[in-house]
Amino acid sequence: MKKKFNNSTDLIQKVFHIKGQAIVVQFISYLVDRERLEREILNALTASPKRWTNDALMNKIPIAASECVSSVDQITQKVLHGSISVYIEGEKEAVIFALPKLDDRGLNRAETESLVFGPQVSFTESLNTNLNVVRWRLDTDDLVMEKLIVGERIPSEVRIVYLKSMADKENVATFRERIKNLQVDQIEDSSVLGQLIEDSSTSVFPQLIFTELPDRFCNSIVKGRVGVMVDKSPTMLVGPMSLFSFFESTEDLYMRWNMGSFIRMLRFIAMAISIILTPMYVAALTYHYEIIPSTLLVSLGQSRATVPFPPVLEALLLEILIELLREAGARLPTKVGQTMGIVGGIVLGQAAVQAGFTSNILIIIIALSALASFTAPSYLMGTAVRIIRFPMIILAGMWGLVGIVFALSFLIIHLLKQKSLGRPYLAPIYPFQWRDFNDSLFRVPFQKNSRRPVSTMPQDPTRYNSSKAEEHKDVKSP
Repeated sequence: MKKKFNNSTDLIQKVFHIKGQAIVVQFISYLVDRERLEREILNALTASPKRWTNDALMNKIPIAASECVSSVDQITQKVLHGSISVYIEGEKEAVIFALPKLDDRGLNRAETESLVFGPQVSFTESLNTNLNVVRWRLDTDDLVMEKLIVGERIPSEVRIVYLKSMADKENVATFRERIKNLQVDQIEDSSVLGQLIEDSSTSVFPQLIFTELPDRFCNSIVKGRVGVMVDKSPTMLVGPMSLFSFFESTEDLYMRWNMGSFIRMLRFIAMAISIILTPMYVAALTYHYEIIPSTLLVSLGQSRATVPFPPVLEALLLEILIELLREAGARLPTKVGQTMGIVGGIVLGQAAVQAGFTSNILIIIIALSALASFTAPSYLMGTAVRIIRFPMIILAGMWGLVGIVFALSFLIIHLLKQKSLGRPYLAPIYPFQWRDFNDSLFRVPFQKNSRRPVSTMPQDPTRYNSSKAEEHKDVKSP
């Protein structure tokens, strides 16, 4: 054991001689519960006057998480995970007692996926805590949590979570095989695991949902999707997902159906504005003055009279400035970051207009495009939309509207070819499934939403009897 730990002082070895019998207790001090170690194990060892055996030790010490292990490698792994090894002279196996020290972060509010309505609790870095939260929300024996170990040098525990009677077996098998076939040293986070098992690593679009909200994770499981939980990671994976799933929020379910539908469609409109608005400005001022109204053309000419750069370079400079402000605000402490984002944007924007580096109209367009990209509930999808804007601006500056049409055509073809765990990425538009529109593009009343999404391939496509759900069973007065 000393050789395994490279003679590290972290490994504590205590040798006790009882009735001429040597007993070695091994553990890492900061990984185990020292109070329980002394109270339940050491006191029991030293208090008994008889000679010990493994069976007598396990019967004497009532710790449920105990086992006998003969391999030094297995003992090493157990000790590294907060267990205590007790070796009795003359025995062929060591007794392992799991007494980990639980210093976990408590359940807090979500940071990256904030909600106005609904549960505010987020996942933590402790897998046991996360499993407890999911079991609490999905208290059914139909819930399956398969355990896998990933990482050849630094193993990490991974759980595949799904409803046995709901999830498609092919989706579960795809997750399982892709995770099992990984050849990596370690898995730092669930986001790293997602990049390793996704269908296309070259695409800018995320193919799996990363969420820190237990209610969103459990809601996806109930719909027939498959989730993945990684130890020491506060975010969970869910798949397969479509493009429209990244614009959904559990907050849409907690609102009335017409409000939820309005906000969801507003997000789609905001994404279109974020992608197209700035390239349209560049194309119009570079090649297509005729599409600009004459009254607006005069103000555009006056605002750009002192600008020395062409529209494409002017737009790229401002887009880079916005991204710098966003990144600086995200990396600085919270209070300083908010001040930097607001004051920096106002001061730099005003100074750029007065210095003649840009026009005030483009400032408005860039700010509107950036604001629209932040409406996406998924941070990764919002970032993908902002990245797409740069090549579209360049193509608009090179070929005008033809360049924009070419970029949009290439984008649509790419999305049509994209898959998530082998499932179409543009479902329910391609392949066309009109029944899934109420779970993607808009919301309908719960009484009308009696069928689960077909795109997730659930084993049971029916939630409830729709005709009975619409009946009003009011109590009639005698």
